Parts: sequence; structure tokens; C-alpha cells
Amino acid sequence: MSERADAMSIKKGPILFIMILGAFIAILNQTIMTVALPELIKDFAIAASTAQWLTTGYMLVNGVLVPVTAYLMQRFTTRELFLASMVSFLAGSAIAAAAPGFEVLLAGRLIQAAGAGIIMPLLMNVVLVMIPEEKRGGVMGLIGLSTVLAPAVGPVYAGFMLEHFSWRSLFYVMIPMSVLVAGLSLFYLKNVTKRMYLRLDGVGMAVSTLGFGTLLYGFSRAGTAGWSSPEVLGTLLTGAAALIFFTVHQLRSRNPLLDLKAFRYSMFSLTTVINIVVTIVMYSDMILLPLYLQNMRSYSAFDTGMLMLPGALLMGLLMPLSGKLFDRIGAKWLSLAGIAITIITTAGFVSLTESTSFMYLMLMSAGRRIGMALFLMPVTTAGLNQLPATLHAHGTAISNTVKQVAGAIGTALLVTILSSRTQTHALSLAAEGLRDQAQLIQKASIAGMNDAYWVVIACGVIGLALSFFIRKTKPAALAPEPEEEKGSASLLPIQAGHKL
Repeated sequence: MSERADAMSIKKGPILFIMILGAFIAILNQTIMTVALPELIKDFAIAASTAQWLTTGYMLVNGVLVPVTAYLMQRFTTRELFLASMVSFLAGSAIAAAAPGFEVLLAGRLIQAAGAGIIMPLLMNVVLVMIPEEKRGGVMGLIGLSTVLAPAVGPVYAGFMLEHFSWRSLFYVMIPMSVLVAGLSLFYLKNVTKRMYLRLDGVGMAVSTLGFGTLLYGFSRAGTAGWSSPEVLGTLLTGAAALIFFTVHQLRSRNPLLDLKAFRYSMFSLTTVINIVVTIVMYSDMILLPLYLQNMRSYSAFDTGMLMLPGALLMGLLMPLSGKLFDRIGAKWLSLAGIAITIITTAGFVSLTESTSFMYLMLMSAGRRIGMALFLMPVTTAGLNQLPATLHAHGTAISNTVKQVAGAIGTALLVTILSSRTQTHALSLAAEGLRDQAQLIQKASIAGMNDAYWVVIACGVIGLALSFFIRKTKPAALAPEPEEEKGSASLLPIQAGHKL
């Protein structure tokens, strides 16, 4: 019996429920820390730049690990890999909850990240194997629901917990949730992918870790240290050089860590580029709006979360619908309509003032989320659908890696533009005779924020233009299986559905 036939015979509901729940917990955990940083700075008596490593370090481990998931998804069974990721996440949560000092807390967060980084690529790969092409859109919409609701609920949940309990409660709650998911996976999770004993590309792994790690670190530091900083320039150049070497090495390797042949497929390449620009558009909501609300308008983190919650709930409700529409009409018109709505509503943020109403911001934010609900998962699914089965693991790993890097680039770019334009506006306002320092900083910061949103619109326009070239495709013919290398173990398939 073929891998596809076996996968199709398995009950899909329990598998998808368990893995989507795991993805929700992992993403929720990633979003709660930003709200907790002020309290952690106070409790541990550390600098803000030190505390920031709780989010930067998490992102770095995620970004470094994602490229390796293509190998892991082929080397280990679905249940082995998912259980390992949840056990790692559980261990990290327990360490963080009991941390006596900042160093132990950071270690716990990094262990959490090691588990969380595997879950989303694994989930997407399982969908490609288990769900027929004509039904993938609806399932991808359900996955999108979890990835949208978690960041929306995160700040509200964290704000509530921090008002009533210690910051440790944020991690204590993760422990029973992780145990639940791990326990369910023991009983209900089946293996749906084919296992192959491939030899690990050690050189590729080392170079990808260096390349993606230094690149993500460089972009994450650029927003605060400045693009001309020796630290930023050095890490970006090191990362770029390592990734060039990595690309050449992968194209020559017989068992590549990331099979870049996926870019031979036109729709996968096109949607990857679109994903880069729309990820930057998406991050504007997550980076710029909280800065405007909390730093420039003195709203609390809880208020910020409540403002963004209605839009996120709408987005979550619409994503399964957009997935079903994708199954019927494809990604092109959904992408065009969604990006157009996002551009129009983003235009409402280029004229912010110190008195822009809370309700206006909520409506514009909700409008942006409605637009994003229409195009985010359809664009990704359209590209992955073109790949042959032998490239599914590599395609999902590449897609998630690109989003990680695009998120880091987008964050650094928007923060840099905001900072530089704020300084320019401050000088102009001072020259015009404004002497009240607090008022000058507020006006200059808001003007800089408006400029940053113009860049977001420009990215949206690029995504809109590229979306005209999206077309509906069928999966390409199966690529040949990797040949056995001399001195390496033979490829031993384990049929889908095999239990440990």
C-alpha cells in the first residue's frame, strides 16, 4: 500500500486537533513574553537590553532550528518528532516557572523554543501528506485560526495574569497544557509520513546555524543598535557569507539539509517572495501599533491587547472560510482582494495624531486583519501544492524559514524607519519653535510612525502586483527518491500509520 493510500485511511480529525493545539500553545507562549518584560526587568534588576534576550533568544533558536526540520521530518516518525517537541517544550516551561534567576529563565525559554520550532513545519508537512490537494485549503485555514488567535489572546491573557499573579504563572499554565497535548499524542497520534534513514548533512547544518543565526541576530539588533553599528554589520555580513556558502553546498549535496530544488517550481518561488513582503505587512500590526498605543498614547498592555482582540477574532473566524474558498477558486483572487483590503485599511494609519480615537484604531486594525485572513494561508498553500511529495518536507521548512527571516527583517526595518524619521521630525519641530520636550517627542514619534506605515503600504503594493501572477497548479510529477550514498545507511521506509 502506498504512503498516500495509508495516510488517507487514517482518522485525520484527532491528529489535526492534537497538532493544531500544540501549535496554538507554542505560538501563545511566544507572544506573552513581551508584556511580561517590564516586570521581569524589575524583579531581576536587569537592563532592558538583557531582558530582550528572552524574546530575541527564542526567535534565534526557532530560526536556527526550522531549516533542520526537513531532515528531522524524514529521519523520525511523526509521533516521535511531535512527542520530542512537546517534551522539550514541557521541560523548558518547568525550568522557566521555577527559575531562581534570569540565566535559568533564559535557559528555559531556549529549551521551549527548541520544541516549538519543530511543531509548525511538522504540522504543515502532515497536512500535505494526509490531506488531498482539493481539501487542503480548508485545513490550512484551521491552522491559520490557531496561529492568529494565539497572538491575539497572548497579550490579553498575559496582561490579566500579571495583574493578579506573579510572572511565573505564565509558565505554570503551560505545564498542564503541554502534558495534555503530549498525553493525547501518545494515544491518538499516528505516523503519516515515510521514514528514511538519511545521512545528516553536518556541514550544511553547521553553516545554516551560523548563517541563519547571525542573520537573525543582526536584523534583531539593527532596530536598536543602528544599521551602521559594527556589531550589526559584522553579523549581517557573516550571515550573508554563510548563507551563500550554504546555498552552493546544498545545490551540490546528494542529501541536502534543505533541498533548494523546490525553487525550480515557479508557483512555489512566486508565493515565497509574496510571503516575504506580506510578512512585513503583518508584522506592522504586531510591532508599530503597540508602540504607538503604549509609548506614544500611554495605553496599558492590556488595553493594547483588547484593541487588537476583535480584529484577531474576526481573522480567526474568516481563515477557515478563506481556506474553503481557496479550495474552490484558488489563491489569486483571494490574495488580490485580501491585500487590497489590507492596503486600504493600512492607509488609515498614515495620519495618526495624539488624539486618534480608540474606536477608530480598533476598526482600522480589524479591517487589516480581515484582509490578511483572505490571503495568508491561501498564498502559502498555493506554493506548497505545486511541489512533488518528495519535496514536501523541504518546502514546509523553506516556507517557515523564509517567514522567520522576513519577520526579523520587517521588525528591524520598521523600527529603524520609525527611529530615524522621529529624529528628523524632532529637529523640524524644534526649528519651528516647539520647546515643550514631552510634546515635541510625542509629535515627532507619531509623525515617524505615520512614515513607517507608508513603507508598510509600499510592501503591500508589491505583494498586490505579484499576486496577479498567481495561478492554480497541480502537484508536479514525483521527484526521484534520494539515492543511497556509499557508506551510508540504506533508505528504509516505514509505512504511514505504523505505530511505535
